[in-house]
Amino acid sequence: MNDKIKVLIVDDHEIFRNGLKMVLGKLKYVDLVGEATNGNDFINFIKTDLPDIVLLDIEMPDMNGIEAAKIALKQFPKIKIIALTMFGDDEYIQSMLDAGAKGFLMKNINKETLDKAIQTVNNGGNYYSEELFDFFTKQLSKSKDKTNDSIEFTRREKEILQLLCEGLSNKEIGEALFISERTVLGHKTNLLAKTNTKNSISLMAYAIKNKIVVI
Repeated sequence: MNDKIKVLIVDDHEIFRNGLKMVLGKLKYVDLVGEATNGNDFINFIKTDLPDIVLLDIEMPDMNGIEAAKIALKQFPKIKIIALTMFGDDEYIQSMLDAGAKGFLMKNINKETLDKAIQTVNNGGNYYSEELFDFFTKQLSKSKDKTNDSIEFTRREKEILQLLCEGLSNKEIGEALFISERTVLGHKTNLLAKTNTKNSISLMAYAIKNKIVVI
């Protein structure tokens, strides 16, 4: 039985794809199942060979990564997409997150970052490049979120926030704190309500901005 993580690369730049393949080749748990050069080829590929993780470029000809992600996740909701881009524009970030991406990486990533991103997303977590924290902190500043001064966090909630910001998945947080994954999800739901944030990355940005965690 093949227990490796099946990964598909979708990017229209051959040099970047080749470099990415070299890095993935060093990750022994990865099974590179193929590559596509645009969104249409990506959609056609997954109809016959479904990967676990898709490393998906945003800017591509014929069909961009945002549209491709929407179509792919509608047809195959179990696929986990990590977006790849050279851009840091707010529009790209928000659109890709709205499309359902579980991770977002800048193309200047190193092996260690790619390794952590694939494992975190495969285990049910979310992973985002540090550059994105500026975006989410900005989004929090624009919103009418409660300030840290008006919220009281329990010791357990602070522990979960710390581990979340360190990149651990729900399962890994549960194992570290000796609680069930379902309990972790319950605490996260409460934290989202307390902080008036909409998702895990916004929650992490809130925790960092308000110095609730140490990074």
